Amino acid sequence: MPDDSAPPVLLDIADGIATITLNRPDARNAVTPAMTDRLVALTEQVERDDAVRCVVLKGAGKCFSAGGDVTKFQEELTHNRAHYTANLELRLAQSNLMMGRLRRMPKPVVASVHAAVSGIGFSMALASDFVIAAEGTVFVLVHRHIALAPDGGASYFLPRIIGERRALELAMLGERFDAARAHELGIVNWLCPPEELEQRTAALAARLAGGPTAAMANAKALIRGSLDRSWTEVAAEEARIAGRLVLSDDHLEGVNAFIEKRPPSFKGR
Repeated sequence: MPDDSAPPVLLDIADGIATITLNRPDARNAVTPAMTDRLVALTEQVERDDAVRCVVLKGAGKCFSAGGDVTKFQEELTHNRAHYTANLELRLAQSNLMMGRLRRMPKPVVASVHAAVSGIGFSMALASDFVIAAEGTVFVLVHRHIALAPDGGASYFLPRIIGERRALELAMLGERFDAARAHELGIVNWLCPPEELEQRTAALAARLAGGPTAAMANAKALIRGSLDRSWTEVAAEEARIAGRLVLSDDHLEGVNAFIEKRPPSFKGR
C-alpha cells in the first residue's frame, strides 16, 4: 500500500548537494498543485542555503515524471469546472515561479531522469542546467494530446535548446522519442545504462559541488542571459564579472594549483 503520509516531494542535503525527489511513485510522479507548492518552497530553500553547492532533481520509483495529474484534471473538469478554470492561471504562475528559480539560481541544477519524462516533468528537465538520462527513457511534450499548448516554460526553453522548427515539431505532433534522440537534439547532456544512473549522477553532482561555485554561478548567469541581450550588453557584463571574480579566493587558488600542478580546492568564495 502507498504511504499517504509521505511528503509528495522530498529534500535531502548532504555534502553540499541538495537532492529534490518527486515522490508519488504509485502515480508515476504525476505533479499535483500540492507538489508544485512544495517545489516552489524547496527550490527557494536550496537557492538561499549557502551550504548547497549543487541541486539534483530526480523521481522516485519507476519513472522521473509522467507530467501533470490528468486524473485530477478530469475530476475537476467534471465536477467543478468553474473552480478548475478560475485557478488555472494561479497554478501555472506557481509552476513558472519554480521553473524560473531553477533557471536562475546561482548554483548548478542537474535533472537525473529515467523511464518517462512528460509534460511538466519535461519542462523541469528543460529548465535544469544539465540532464543525465538513463538509456531507454522516453520523452514527450504531451500537451497536444489533451488539447493544450506547452506550459511550464517549455515554449521558452525548447526553441533555445533545439531550435524553432524542432520545437514546433515536438509541440505540434507530440511524438514520443527516446533518450538517444533527446541526446542528439541537445535536450540531454549524457546517457548511461539505467543501473548506472544513480552513480553517474552522484559523480557529476560531486564534481559540480566541488567546483568554483561563484565562477560557475556567473557563467550560468551570462549564458542564460545571452540570448535575451545584445553583444554589447553581454561583453560589458562579461568584463564586469571578470573584474569581480579576479579578486576571489577561488581564482587565486585556481592559479596557484595550476602553477603547482595539483588539483584545486575551491571554497566558493
